[in-house]
Amino acid sequence: MSKAIAENRKARFDYDILETLEAGIVLIGEEVKAIRAGKVNLAGSYGKILAIGGKPEVWLVGANIATAEGDPSRSRKLLLNRREVDNLIGRAQEKGLTILPLKMYLKRGYIKLELGIGRGRKKYDKRERIKEREVSKELRQKRMS
Repeated sequence: MSKAIAENRKARFDYDILETLEAGIVLIGEEVKAIRAGKVNLAGSYGKILAIGGKPEVWLVGANIATAEGDPSRSRKLLLNRREVDNLIGRAQEKGLTILPLKMYLKRGYIKLELGIGRGRKKYDKRERIKEREVSKELRQKRMS
């Protein structure tokens, strides 16, 4: 059973998530303590593919992990299989697709990150989604009374 530590709800609202995958994350000890205490914010963060030494790697950029020392929003390397990295490279090059962190959780003592490949929603799509949610909420309330 995995325990969710942080969730990026804004990403699910702003993007249509087409595909998800699980990644490990490289952290220092102080960051692990902060994450286990729930001092993490994934809002506004994204995944970026960088070719370091000719080998492509995926990095988490903009995630805020509140630690006593150091930079809380430094970039952190994500641990993925070569096949997964190649798949992400192919998908990220498609027009309008972004790599987004959706959830951070504990799995068998390890901190994992659920990544999603998403396409940005237009403003009218977001409004439509809000309307649908409100209508379904009203229907549930009518059924209850």
